[in-house]
Order: sequence, then structure tokens, then C-alpha cells
Amino acid sequence: MMTIDQLAKAFKALGHPTRIKIVEHLIQINTCVCGEIVDIFPYSQSTISQHLKLLKESGIVCGEIEGPKTYFCVDKAVLNQIKTYVKNL
Repeated sequence: MMTIDQLAKAFKALGHPTRIKIVEHLIQINTCVCGEIVDIFPYSQSTISQHLKLLKESGIVCGEIEGPKTYFCVDKAVLNQIKTYVKNL
């Protein structure tokens, strides 16, 4: 179970519209390379990378390095814990 501090960090990470859109996109396609996300949004590689870094630090997104690429996906267990917390408010 997530602590209050972990929940706060996750909510803060979801506090930007672009990060919410990134999470929604990752949920739909299951896994994605950062470059593919850059192609979808009208932002630079560095901006998308910064958003992904914050999502990863919060635990919402996982990243796995495979050669020169990093694949990102949503940690569904973390999302479920967030959903449960909000539902119980």
C-alpha cells in the first residue's frame, strides 16, 4: 500500500495536463518508446523526457532500457492504489 507521501507525489505528478495525456496514452498502448511519445505531442524531446522522469519518480510509470531505447509503461498496481484511495475518500 502506498504511503501518504507516495500518494501526494503521484497526485503532484498527475497535476499537469501533458502528464495526464502521457499516462492515458501509455494505458491505451501498453508500452511506448520516448521518441514515439515525442511524435504525438507538440513538445521537444527534453520536455517529454522531463515529464516522463517525474512520472517515473512518482511510480506511476516504469521505464526499461533496451539497447539505445527506453520503453515506458504504466504501473497498473500503482494506478489501482490511487484509484482505491480516491474511491475511499
